[in-house]
Amino acid sequence: MCCSGLLTSTRGNDQEDHETTAENAEESNHDPHFEPIVSLPEQDVKTLEEDEEELFKMRAKLYRFASENDPPEWKERGTGDVKLLKHKERGTIRLLMRRDRTLKICANHHIVPTMELKPNAGSDRAWVWNTLADYADESPKAELLAIRFLNAENALKFKGKFDECKEEVRKSLEGTGDPDSANKVAEKLEELTVKDKASDDKKEVQKVTEKKEDEKKENTAEEN
Repeated sequence: MCCSGLLTSTRGNDQEDHETTAENAEESNHDPHFEPIVSLPEQDVKTLEEDEEELFKMRAKLYRFASENDPPEWKERGTGDVKLLKHKERGTIRLLMRRDRTLKICANHHIVPTMELKPNAGSDRAWVWNTLADYADESPKAELLAIRFLNAENALKFKGKFDECKEEVRKSLEGTGDPDSANKVAEKLEELTVKDKASDDKKEVQKVTEKKEDEKKENTAEEN
């Protein structure tokens, strides 16, 4: 009887443990579904690259020359994929680069035949070039940019494709029937230079005007 009672008790405990384990497993597998309080429609987010063909893509680090600083210095603008994109209809080619994670634009400008990649002093994996109208900050701004790649091989690949794009743009402009198209594009871009230059020019004009007015007043006084 004693042994029988112990066996019955043991079986009862095993059954309780089994039921408890089953309940815990059921709870861990339970995935409750809650209806959202506010239902938001799905948004089709566009990158504005849908109408462009990707000609080149490679990871790099970008810098800009901060001439407004005292003293002027190179400042890092971001690390990410630099792309050369050709518009499927217009045939224009632009350089676009976004920062990792945030995808914020750090370079965005058209490739024109007058651009030239120059080697960065002391480095075989970096290039420097000027653009008269970069739209990274939405409004056009003249920039001196530098880009650095992982190695010299990648840097040469970028330059090779960059030069190909320049030649393609040049031929496209010549195909419009106007041999001065490239020069006109450059002239239009020059009109989009930074406001500081325009402000300096305005100050110079104001100085000349004031000087002429002073001379006129002096001449009038002498005649009187």
